[in-house]
Amino acid sequence: MKRALTIVSLLVALQAFADAKEARRLQACADVLHEAMGVKEQIPRDLIDKAECVAVIPGVKEGAFGFGGRFGYGAVSCRSEGGQGPWGPPLMLSLKGGSVGLQIGGQEADLVLLIMNPKGIDYLLRSKFTLGADATVTAGPVGRNAEAATDALMHAEILSYSRSRGVFAGVSLQGGTLKSDTDANFGVYGEEIPPRDLLTKSIHPVPKAAQAFIDALNKYSPRGSGWKS
Repeated sequence: MKRALTIVSLLVALQAFADAKEARRLQACADVLHEAMGVKEQIPRDLIDKAECVAVIPGVKEGAFGFGGRFGYGAVSCRSEGGQGPWGPPLMLSLKGGSVGLQIGGQEADLVLLIMNPKGIDYLLRSKFTLGADATVTAGPVGRNAEAATDALMHAEILSYSRSRGVFAGVSLQGGTLKSDTDANFGVYGEEIPPRDLLTKSIHPVPKAAQAFIDALNKYSPRGSGWKS
């Protein structure tokens, strides 16, 4: 009996640790958004208004064994109501491999990805996809106005930004594999939920751990602009 109680207590403690870990990750996603929108050369708000989904991956790090490897963990949220409504519950993500734009300095970078059209969402619904190979990824323009970014909007499924040493800049991502983080999703929701249910149906409430991230998205872009590629 004591052994059974010990195992149950251990499982409860492990679940609490996992919940806290994912809550810290989602808070870091919110912090990156606030910092991106708070600097002079910010990610243009009109592009966020036009985005179908926004992914944030804080603290992407160099791989331990060289070869240009990178790894990071974050989350993505898509708009509800067919792209017109507020942001829905997030899907937890992992990014591994490839060249992920640490060239602007430092050994760690925050990434923000704007998914600009439904085709980009289709990639997110795969078990995994490769940036720059499966999906077209273009370095996003910076500044308060994106009127000069017409070509980027017309041709890219994803616009990408990187911040290292406090500076946000458009960055070209090549070869990184982006996929759903199944364990982290379970830690946030307490059950297995298909990515499609989170990204396209928004039938699940936003969990408490993710509220700060979703609040940040709704603060800077409460409704979509209706733009379609």
